[in-house]
Amino acid sequence: MKLTSYWLDTAKPAGDFRHQELPASVDVAVVGGGLTGLSTALHLAKQGASVAVLEARTLGWGASGRNGGMATTGLAISFPKAVKRYGLDAATRMFTVYNDAIDTIEDVVATEGIDCDFERVGKLNLASKPAHYDDFQRAAELLERHAGHQTTLLPSHRMREEIGSDFFHGAMVDPLAAGVHVGKLCSGLAMAASHYGASLHEDCEVVSFERLGERRQRVVTSQGSLVAEDVVVGTSGYSGKLLPWLRRRIVPIGSFIVVTKPLDKAVLDELLPLRRVASDSKNLIYYFRITPDDRLLFGGRARFAMSNPGSDLRSGDILRRAMTKVFPQLRGVGIDYCWGGLVDMSLDQMVHAGRRDGVFYSVGYSGHGVQMATHMGKVVAQVLGGDDRANPWRDLSFRAVPGHVGPPWFLPPVGAYYRFLDLVK
Repeated sequence: MKLTSYWLDTAKPAGDFRHQELPASVDVAVVGGGLTGLSTALHLAKQGASVAVLEARTLGWGASGRNGGMATTGLAISFPKAVKRYGLDAATRMFTVYNDAIDTIEDVVATEGIDCDFERVGKLNLASKPAHYDDFQRAAELLERHAGHQTTLLPSHRMREEIGSDFFHGAMVDPLAAGVHVGKLCSGLAMAASHYGASLHEDCEVVSFERLGERRQRVVTSQGSLVAEDVVVGTSGYSGKLLPWLRRRIVPIGSFIVVTKPLDKAVLDELLPLRRVASDSKNLIYYFRITPDDRLLFGGRARFAMSNPGSDLRSGDILRRAMTKVFPQLRGVGIDYCWGGLVDMSLDQMVHAGRRDGVFYSVGYSGHGVQMATHMGKVVAQVLGGDDRANPWRDLSFRAVPGHVGPPWFLPPVGAYYRFLDLVK
């Protein structure tokens, strides 16, 4: 079993960018070589800007290459909850942005010729309890009436049409969601950005900023420094201590995944006959899908813990047991991959993008980063080009997490609280 991301292990890297000489100056320095950073670099370079992407590890190493490979519609919170919190008009606009984000991936993949197994397979939102199916019904009605977004409700007695499991109590099927090989997507974005002139740098950790003007910064890295007229930070759950203000507002939470050995077509046709991507309705969710090479990927918030080899193995064992509860027919099937990554949770589970101390940031994808991080690269390029209205999150208050000033010491009790909620609600 490999303790590495299946996506990164099965994608050809765009190149080796560990020893690229830093330019003396650029229009924009992008901190973070994941989907946010690579998409930002691509869209800016296509506009003619000089761009340097500065990645502490290798491109796609963080959350962008460690997720479930699902580009799904909808906010991290439910649509009814968003309506209650922000009002109907604002919630509808925010919901629509996620549909736009999937379109952005589809457009970029087609325009740049990126072979990343992008496919609109649709998503199964699975009710873990009967009451959750009632919530789906209310959400579906609101979405169709106010957002013009149609879903299909599947009661429990029809679940075998979509999934080879009796574990759930109904589902809501969203046809617009997609699956994508995120390792190949990251590589494709990197190659496209490089083609348009972006400068890519790996093993190039940013250690500090020196503000030279309203937006101009000297960016100091482990490989030297450069001057940038603008800086964009897209480091999400891997932001660390570089920007203390940002660190206090983003909680890195481990999300863990196992991937089986390749499965026979007959087994796949039983598990997920329409090859939907899927997730359940718990707070500590499970999510799963079929990979492009016929494996089952099964992930979730198995433990509220950070990712490291020991934690990944313990979480992987929890997930393997959960997988066989959902799909008893997979008992005894071997696991080829097990890994973890960090989801960047904001206090309100919303995306946040804006400028602080001259630095532009886009973070807080809260488990929905495949589509939104890619889309926000396009948005950031528009904002830096002078269109502030392009940022759909510009008016959201970005509150600090109480007591969060360093490593997230509070994860175990928070995890216990959500496990309790999953038992009683």
